[in-house]
Amino acid sequence: MSEDSRVSGSFVAADYVVFALMLVVSAAVGVYYAWTDRKQRSSGDFLMGGRRLTALPVSLSLTASFMSAITVLSHPAEVYRYGASVAFYCLSYLVTMLVTSEVFLPVFYKLSITSTYEYLELRFNRATRLLGTLLFVVQTILYTGIVIYTPALALNQVTGLDLWGAVVSTGVVCTFYCTVGGLKAVVWTDVFQLGVMLAGFLAVIIRSVMLQGGVISIISDSQRGGRLNLWDFDTNPLRRHTFWTVTVGGTFIWISVYGINQAQVQRYISCKSITHARLSLYINLLGLWSILFCSVFAGLCLYSVYKHCDPWNTGLVSAPDQLMPYLVMDILGDYPGLPGLFVAAAYSGSLSTVSSSINALAAVTVEDLIKPYRNISEKHLSWISKGLSFLYGVLCIGMAGLASLMGGILQATISIFGIIGGPLLGLFTLGIICPCANSKGALSGLLSGLVVSLWVGIGAQIYPPPPDMSRPLSLTTDGCNFTTTAENMFHQVPLLADWYSLSYLYFSPIGTIVVISVGLIISMFTGKSHFVQYGLLVVIYRVQRFSALFVVFSYSFKLDLKKDREKTFGNTNPGFCDVELDLTKSNVPS
Repeated sequence: MSEDSRVSGSFVAADYVVFALMLVVSAAVGVYYAWTDRKQRSSGDFLMGGRRLTALPVSLSLTASFMSAITVLSHPAEVYRYGASVAFYCLSYLVTMLVTSEVFLPVFYKLSITSTYEYLELRFNRATRLLGTLLFVVQTILYTGIVIYTPALALNQVTGLDLWGAVVSTGVVCTFYCTVGGLKAVVWTDVFQLGVMLAGFLAVIIRSVMLQGGVISIISDSQRGGRLNLWDFDTNPLRRHTFWTVTVGGTFIWISVYGINQAQVQRYISCKSITHARLSLYINLLGLWSILFCSVFAGLCLYSVYKHCDPWNTGLVSAPDQLMPYLVMDILGDYPGLPGLFVAAAYSGSLSTVSSSINALAAVTVEDLIKPYRNISEKHLSWISKGLSFLYGVLCIGMAGLASLMGGILQATISIFGIIGGPLLGLFTLGIICPCANSKGALSGLLSGLVVSLWVGIGAQIYPPPPDMSRPLSLTTDGCNFTTTAENMFHQVPLLADWYSLSYLYFSPIGTIVVISVGLIISMFTGKSHFVQYGLLVVIYRVQRFSALFVVFSYSFKLDLKKDREKTFGNTNPGFCDVELDLTKSNVPS
């Protein structure tokens, strides 16, 4: 490529038209569902789509919800710098869907709840429910603002797309269709935005394959450059990416997303039957694999194109997240509209994540913070839900402005709020699979898990892992015909900070394990002799699809899992019990 081609381009009219078209179509979906559902009378219709959705649109919405612009921009850059070992996320996704569909889905669906945190009050107490809700609200607002701002900054610095024009326009459009259309609008815009994301990836991949002389050439370049480092089975937990860190750590992270995160759970329990809900998870698995394949192969294309002249080390881009936009402007700049398609793909990722978050925030606020304390009609709750959607949309746009002031703390913030999912997963797992756990154990475990997770996560940001643990692959500027303007330096980690070199993918498992361990120990001491009565652990879970019976360590005498449960251990677990519960006859508040 010539030196002129290395100068970052800028958007032309056709690119702006493609980008604007994506926003217009998204807004139009909101208007359509606002009109067709104008007679909806309840907050359940607005927040849950009347629980009449089918598997296919929900599955595509599940895929799009957490495939944000950060995924579109960061995954290829990750492959470019560290290799294709992230492809093993495909196994994490598979295990996640199995666990979610057979453990978490039956509990939440049969309870017919709107907020996942309602379960925490049914299982433990109101204090546990409120703490879980508040953690989710704070985490989601902060994370959503970052999801809006991060891709806008990367795209602005490379393509010249106006930074705040893009932030405000995407935030306003997203808030609009969430407010007027509810969950149905969110689901169907996600379907459209997923298609745009895939189209953007394919445009880059097809053009790269044409330039590099075919798929075989790209794979050969990646092999010679060490990017196909798939068979790394090192069990060292300090290594950034190996087979074990990606599959084990990744499984915990994604179960915390699909198993308990309100944004995802709210979708599949809005299906018209549990069969549709399960099917949506497994169809979604195909979508996740498609996005993963496209992002990994896009990273290999990125390396193949720049294998002799790395834009990062030469200073042509200032951050790895700018590598994909730089590639787009470099190889697609002569095709008006295609750079706009890729930017639309990146922002589709943002819109799908933000809309999911806004809808979920409105749901938990209504169900956990308003309905338990106020006797309000369903019609008024519906209007309150719409008002909350608007409010949270404005807050997320405001948070994007705050993110612009964070500078180097931005990446640290994303990591820290990702860590919260581990302790929350531990809390729900404790309630579902540990019948002997009580509310004191749950609260103690959650607080302990948060402290440990934040300690490790913040420490990892202060003392980044050394290169021998993260093992970035070699990049060269030997093929450049101009003077290098910058060089990336690595900072060594102090010997006493080796603990912080733990792979970031293990932060979530640590939080989960700490919560369960502390929760069981505290429950044992506060439950006194009743803990012994229930044995070390009794899990009798009748799975409809497998009809499996699991019993681990029980005493030889007959156990009555319901007797004195409400008095000593909290409410009877509706999801996991030795008898079928008729919740319509239960005295457990709903």
